[in-house]
Amino acid sequence: MLAAPIRIAAIALPLTAGALPVMASHGEVKHLRTTDQLPMGLIMPEMNAERGRALFVNKGCIVCHSVNGVGGEDAQALDTDTMEDMMNPFDFAARMWRGSAAMVELQKKELGEQIELNGQEMADIIAFVHDAREQAKLTRDQIPEGIARMMHHDIDEDHSDESEMEHQGEEEKQSD
Repeated sequence: MLAAPIRIAAIALPLTAGALPVMASHGEVKHLRTTDQLPMGLIMPEMNAERGRALFVNKGCIVCHSVNGVGGEDAQALDTDTMEDMMNPFDFAARMWRGSAAMVELQKKELGEQIELNGQEMADIIAFVHDAREQAKLTRDQIPEGIARMMHHDIDEDHSDESEMEHQGEEEKQSD
């Protein structure tokens, strides 16, 4: 059963006076739009935190980011208590844009390629990182094996480097 989608508060959208938010359908996906924005053709995708949780894990965001202690440590934790109480989703996307060069570099290093997200997927991930109830459902056993290996390969490499250094130190002691 899917969780109820997050509804974006009207104050979070740049609405003109008198604009009424309405749900609109575009194919099989629902969008939020305002009657005043209709002529401009702008739509706001429905934001579903449950789908966002699955995307956060399966797209590989979890390799670098953590939520409630589940996930990687290479990038900022995305727990709800690190988020503003009310946030314009475009501000969240703008923060990602400002850090995109570093994120893409890490994605290529960790995942082998850049993560591709469409607008609906981005909306769902933003909903997830702002939904404490949905974040509480994230557990380590939801992480696919391939993604989990990517999360731990740096740890394995660090340990193999330490083991190699320890081995070299032992050889030096034996040769003295």
